[in-house]
Amino acid sequence: MPDLCETEVSAWVRRVAADYGKVLGDINYIFVDDETILDINRRFIGHDYYTDHIGFDYSQGNALSGDIYISLDTVRTNAELFGVAEEEELRRVIIHGLLHLCGFQDKTDDERKLMQQAEEKALNSLPH
Repeated sequence: MPDLCETEVSAWVRRVAADYGKVLGDINYIFVDDETILDINRRFIGHDYYTDHIGFDYSQGNALSGDIYISLDTVRTNAELFGVAEEEELRRVIIHGLLHLCGFQDKTDDERKLMQQAEEKALNSLPH
């Protein structure tokens, strides 16, 4: 598990949600390995491939709630692929999952562009 300060990440996630007029309900980040994420993909999504995260949205109104499973194996692989630190890639995936709960999608090119802009805005708002 990359070294992230839980208190700082929680405050950051709360601020990003607030940027979109949302409040945090119960959001669970569950860190798993590739085999677990593949099993979840197969059982619940119908996909037979690895992903860096899978989210289950239980939000009601402006209160965000959900379970976000994150594969630390894929985060590590993607960090190497993109030439970034594991902590940076993990922050990106954490906020990506939250942005889905906020209503962002990434199925089309236009949606992906908006999602990437929102990710960058959120990542740039982190104290350095």
